[in-house]
Amino acid sequence: MTEPLQRMRQLVDELNVHVRRYYTEDNPSISDREYDLLYDELVALEKETGTVLPDSPTHRVGGEILKGFEPHRHMARLWSLDKAQNFDDLKAWAQRVNKLVGDYNTRNPESPLPPPEFVIEQKFDGLTLNLTYANGELVQAATRGNGVVGEGILAQVKTIRSIPLSIPYQGGPIEIQGEGIMRLSVLEAYNRTAAEPLKNARNGAAGALRNLNPAVTASRKLDAFFYNVGFSDAAGISFANHREILAFLRDNGLPVNSFERYYDNIEEVAEELNAIVVFRHELDYLIDGAVVKVTDLRTREALGYTDKFPRWAVAFKFEAEETTTVLESVSWEVGRTGKVTPLARVEAVELAGVTVQNCTLNNIGDIARKNLTHALGTRVFIRRSNDVIPEILGKADEEPGLEIAVPDVCPACGTQLELRGAHLFCPNRLGCRPQIVGRITHFASRDCMDIETFSGKTAGQLLEALDVRDPADLYDLQFDDLVKLERFGEKKANNLLASVEKSKSRELAAFLNALGIPNTGKATARTLADHYGDLERLMAAEAEELVTLPDIGGIVAESIAGFFRDPLMQQSIARMRAAGVKAESDRPAAQAADTSHPLFGKTVVLTGTLSLLTRDEASRRLEALGAKVSGSVSKKTDLVIAGESAGSKLTKARDLGVPVLEDEREMLKLLGMASADE
Repeated sequence: MTEPLQRMRQLVDELNVHVRRYYTEDNPSISDREYDLLYDELVALEKETGTVLPDSPTHRVGGEILKGFEPHRHMARLWSLDKAQNFDDLKAWAQRVNKLVGDYNTRNPESPLPPPEFVIEQKFDGLTLNLTYANGELVQAATRGNGVVGEGILAQVKTIRSIPLSIPYQGGPIEIQGEGIMRLSVLEAYNRTAAEPLKNARNGAAGALRNLNPAVTASRKLDAFFYNVGFSDAAGISFANHREILAFLRDNGLPVNSFERYYDNIEEVAEELNAIVVFRHELDYLIDGAVVKVTDLRTREALGYTDKFPRWAVAFKFEAEETTTVLESVSWEVGRTGKVTPLARVEAVELAGVTVQNCTLNNIGDIARKNLTHALGTRVFIRRSNDVIPEILGKADEEPGLEIAVPDVCPACGTQLELRGAHLFCPNRLGCRPQIVGRITHFASRDCMDIETFSGKTAGQLLEALDVRDPADLYDLQFDDLVKLERFGEKKANNLLASVEKSKSRELAAFLNALGIPNTGKATARTLADHYGDLERLMAAEAEELVTLPDIGGIVAESIAGFFRDPLMQQSIARMRAAGVKAESDRPAAQAADTSHPLFGKTVVLTGTLSLLTRDEASRRLEALGAKVSGSVSKKTDLVIAGESAGSKLTKARDLGVPVLEDEREMLKLLGMASADE
């Protein structure tokens, strides 16, 4: 056997193992990215040699039938999609489409096809569903299987509440194609109480739909999106284009994703795909790419199919965000609140365009839930979303590895650790260096007291040389002490003292944020400042009173009340006030807002660049009117105010039908300010 054929034999054997584990056992051993690399190598070798082995996975679309489910033969074949790995591949596909349309029109001048129009849809990462309705009733549901025969999973699909059991259309049998998914918010809630947490949302959906016990499926609270009518010949209905298919699905109560974009040229398609890459992380479900289709159905029929793919559609795959690598070690890091968190070191791997070596593990509870207690030296799944540090999802190897050692004492100061819930804490607040440096650095940061040029390195130097252990110590600094420090000349010392002095006038919300109250952040600090308008009133508030405020629950209320009862914190605040820190509200308490104003009680999102006033100023004025300013767009958003270069938030608002205000002068009028030309 020649060398290329030997390699093909190896690839086919390996890929078939992975296919069985992925589709049949719902227990993948490698990531999608690693599978795609092996698959693409096999395709290239088959093209080079002109040979396709009899059991090559390139022969088929899906996997084997799982024993225990009744086989179901689809009325129309379910096709896989060819892949475009980059924009050059996408443009090459579009050129082929245009050429085929041109050739057809040359041969059929009496009935030419229209110029190609393209639709973009999201490519969901779940499990393909094929529903059969007859006389308005859901009579079957099946997996894709091998594209011709799938597994009957009607009992499981009936547990998905968004799928109608009957539809208005009362005609003959039709098949409707879509994707079963598990929303990320549902996955998070499920894993909080699950005895065996799920690795990811895709596994959660696939495992539930292919579980012989429908009660398990129901417990996962799955959802679905539908995008095609695959068979309708016997039903006596037909469609002219993709818009009509989606309209039919919506009219019959099938869940259809709100995202669909139509374009006449492939350059605009490429621009939209770039936008999807940006906002995909804001979605509550997984997508691993987008699907580009020709919209006209007569054109689809004329273009036809290859042995495996329709010529009129292509899948644009996004850069992989999940892969596997080896967990090499776990260290324990101390934060400014005393929380001790595990940081995993993994074998370097390329993921989403960067080299990954560090991953988060959250806490010891997370390690236990993900079955990682004995995982050192084994392969693990990791996922990277947006620019945040990647997260370890779970084990990929079945065999146990070495145990992750959990510390009893603080790795920084040696103090006995305390277990609070799922987290370890070091109680040595004034003697643990990482806590001190982190707390003072946070206090001085831009969204807090905004002490310019201050850094963690500065905090560490002040601790070592001048024993600065508490934020209040910053207001006792003297020029003669600073100027003697290494890398501190007269100019740097004066600049730091001037910035510290300036920070005394920071308003109450910034001061509260700077204090680092547990379980609170910038938004909660603003809520407290607006409601109380006075630091003493807030410090005297009980948890029962705090819990009545918007978005403050029982845990947060207890954190705030307990924080201000701490004698050390009371002493620190008293020292800062004595030094001249004003910590005064920049506006009256929120009760003064006009309840008749159209923005009172509304949720508003700001996005893009505003030119007539700053985002912070716009936020303050909105909140003074009784509006809630949110950082993300959802169905609960009442208004989006969009400035220049607004991106994914504006796109999502339009998808959800949220009102959008793009005229800044109109915004000023709404805020009760005179517009620039008045």
